[in-house]
Amino acid sequence: MKQIFYVLLFVVSTHLTEAQVKYEAIESSKLGESRELKIQLPRGYNSNEDKNYPLFIVFDGDYLFEAVTGNVDYYSYWEDMPESIIVGINQVEKRFDDCLYSEQNSLPIDTGSSFFEFIGMELIPYIEKTYRTTPFRVVVGHGETANFINYFLLKPKPLFQGYIAVSPELAPNMIDYLPERLANLESKLFYYLANTKNDPNSIKGMTEALNKDISAIENENLNYSFNSFETPSYYSAPLHALPNAIENIFRVFQPISKKEYKETILELENSPVEYLVEKYQTINGLFGLEKQILINDFKAISAAIEKTEQYEYYEALGKMARDQYPKTLLGGYYLARFYEEMGEPKKAMRTYETAFTLKEIAGITKDLLIEKVNLIKEDFGY
Repeated sequence: MKQIFYVLLFVVSTHLTEAQVKYEAIESSKLGESRELKIQLPRGYNSNEDKNYPLFIVFDGDYLFEAVTGNVDYYSYWEDMPESIIVGINQVEKRFDDCLYSEQNSLPIDTGSSFFEFIGMELIPYIEKTYRTTPFRVVVGHGETANFINYFLLKPKPLFQGYIAVSPELAPNMIDYLPERLANLESKLFYYLANTKNDPNSIKGMTEALNKDISAIENENLNYSFNSFETPSYYSAPLHALPNAIENIFRVFQPISKKEYKETILELENSPVEYLVEKYQTINGLFGLEKQILINDFKAISAAIEKTEQYEYYEALGKMARDQYPKTLLGGYYLARFYEEMGEPKKAMRTYETAFTLKEIAGITKDLLIEKVNLIKEDFGY
């Protein structure tokens, strides 16, 4: 296990050298002082000026920033999540003041209220004005800050769409506020909660009670997940939680998995091509990104068509493939398979032959097309 960790650490460290980390200070009228920020821009940020990125705001940036950037850079490298802009807020010696809340209603007061306004009214507008962001925002907190991030969720229109709360030291009333708010969400929101068996008893008790209440919520707009780790300490819990949180929040962004193929796609009563369309429409709607359909996902839908013998769906898949990968054999091959199975061998043969000049892709080779053409000729005497 340690060897795997060190390999991962080496790979992440290598990738981070290609990303851009900046250190800035932002003057705040709300705080009456400047606050230090760490900002990581994605690799290639300056070379693609038309591309926008989701935004991560990391509380406790003095120690959580590197953990988040490492995970985000690693997952985005493998295209399991979009590249993102990450902003860490330095809270050294300010953490208690930043997270201050009322003992009467558990809501921010005084310096806590000022910090709350700083995030929503100064920091976010500054980042969005200075850098190219999409509307999708994720916030990360640990301990006291994991409680504080929930205040942005209590607003009528939540400031963030993704929340990662690790071992939160919850304010007394938060255990009532959160389930009620999450039960009444009117737009898609991701909430990830984690604790460890080695957390202080107060944290364990509150998070377990909160998990029980949130798990009982039936709201299609809520995407909720929870982990309780056996061995990590309170301080190492974020290192274990962050990969799980990222995988859950960005699951729809990831390539179609074997599990998704077997348990969902093969069981569809309607078109698997429509499933693919909806997957990428969801990615666009959630993250504000136009993502090219992955070759892996085309292959998964093609395999489902072959497995279920629903060859009529090859026509729509072929047209999509031509649009997404116009210089390759992909679209022509799928359309030819459609004509072949629909009893139009001449059209199939001509479509295979027309594709000869295009690039090979995804195991679809010119030799395969020639083989298909020859089989049609033999079967029908052309």
